[in-house]
Amino acid sequence: MKLVVGLGNPGRRYQDTRHNVGFAVVAELARRHGGSRPKTVFQGELVEATIGGQRVLLLAPQTFMNNSGSSVLATRDFYKLNLDDLLIVCDDFSLPAGKLRIRSKGSAGGQKGLDDIIRVLGDDAVPRLRLGIGPLPPGWDAAGFVLSKFSKDEAAIIEPTIVRAADAAADWVAQGMQYCMNTYN
Repeated sequence: MKLVVGLGNPGRRYQDTRHNVGFAVVAELARRHGGSRPKTVFQGELVEATIGGQRVLLLAPQTFMNNSGSSVLATRDFYKLNLDDLLIVCDDFSLPAGKLRIRSKGSAGGQKGLDDIIRVLGDDAVPRLRLGIGPLPPGWDAAGFVLSKFSKDEAAIIEPTIVRAADAAADWVAQGMQYCMNTYN
């Protein structure tokens, strides 16, 4: 079994913001592969799906971005998953809009949701898929930028990126990390 976690902030206020691209990827995977209706468990919304014949859990923590670790830990522990069975999907303003980067481990790189997950799990060997939403424009603070919505021109870049990221997550389940790193980075 695999667990794909899309990071974001709950509520209408944050819907369609840059910080919520992780939620959008999980929603796309659920639309394509989901069989169950979302359940509210482990401080998140959980959908069971089947990808490539494998059972996959799709989690959207509802704890707000910076506290995502508790939801991920509870889900991981309940299903007795190894760290390499998790994939965290999140935004990254250090990457240009439209770029994907998948890695098996590493630092949080300033992404506070990923940082909380690493802190709570006690290990940085957590696979992650980052979606570029950058660059951070001059004069913008990071929090204001990630909580803003995409312009029409940016949305034209991000919408296919969300689809590609869902492809990458599905390939991670079916083909593994090395295949995804070679294909999507």
